[in-house]
Amino acid sequence: MRFLPAMRRLAAGFAFLGLATAVPAAAQVSIERIKVHSAAIEGNLEGNSADRDVIVVLPPSYGKEKARRYPVVYFLHGYFAKAEMYDGFIKFGEAMTGEAAKGNEMILVVPDSYTKFGGSMYSNSVTTGNFEGFIARDLVAYVDGHYRTIAKRAARGLSGHSMGGYGTLKIAMKYPDVFSSIYAMSACCLSARTLTPEDGKKLEALTVEQAMNAEFGSRAGFAVASAWSPNPQNPPLYADLGSKDGVVQPEVLAQWAANAPNAMVPQYVPALKSFTAIALDVGDKDTLLKDDSGMHDLLTRFGIAHDWTVYEGDHGNRVAARFRSDLLPFFARHLAKK
Repeated sequence: MRFLPAMRRLAAGFAFLGLATAVPAAAQVSIERIKVHSAAIEGNLEGNSADRDVIVVLPPSYGKEKARRYPVVYFLHGYFAKAEMYDGFIKFGEAMTGEAAKGNEMILVVPDSYTKFGGSMYSNSVTTGNFEGFIARDLVAYVDGHYRTIAKRAARGLSGHSMGGYGTLKIAMKYPDVFSSIYAMSACCLSARTLTPEDGKKLEALTVEQAMNAEFGSRAGFAVASAWSPNPQNPPLYADLGSKDGVVQPEVLAQWAANAPNAMVPQYVPALKSFTAIALDVGDKDTLLKDDSGMHDLLTRFGIAHDWTVYEGDHGNRVAARFRSDLLPFFARHLAKK
């Protein structure tokens, strides 16, 4: 998987930055850390909690202008990370304070989708849980029901980085009635995943317990299998790894391919054309450049309007800056204000 080296570097960056989530005293935004129960995730075979941690950043005027309603930006974090780690990396409160100072007030919602093997892949799986439904239905319904949102498609944006960029594109295609504008940053996993017999044997040799503490690549292999090739009849993993006795299983790889956004685009052209705005970006030194360029080429081929940016950088070193300079202004331009 091309995103593994990039995500390793990003994970190292998180460790260096720590979890400094405090907003400067002068900031006027307010941050709430809540739990949202998801019926979509209930009963998953991995035992991932249906009560999900969520960061909600409310704009400066929220506590004063009691009749005012706001557009909402949903942001999905990457693999092998949690919402809090991204807060330490991006500093959501500071970013939203800066955008509000320009007159652009929005609500930001950052759900945590960390799972047993490090990430849900924002997919619908009986093994991992239906994280598509969590994001597009349960979370949106909760936020609209508990905060003063503009509760309509035109005022909702979906975004994310790496695995979150993957989730943004996939969920947008499958739930075009929920969000109107999307921004995928350095999206991973866009092309159909492959597997060599050697890599298959390596994964097969691990127990579930060993995989939970394995190196990055092996753990990611278990994560994608749990999300894309669930198998309730194969305990204790409840998934198919892609090879059996060292022989690659084509039917499993076909299931993985069915979850690849670059393979999905031709089936979802009307949905994609219904969006008010679509943006993609990736660094010129990111190992995901080829796959993300493939998505850009597909959207262009089918006449789907979108913004496409290749910037100077790798998988993680410009994310915080671009969240401020590009992502938030993108949604300020395109989301409905009333």
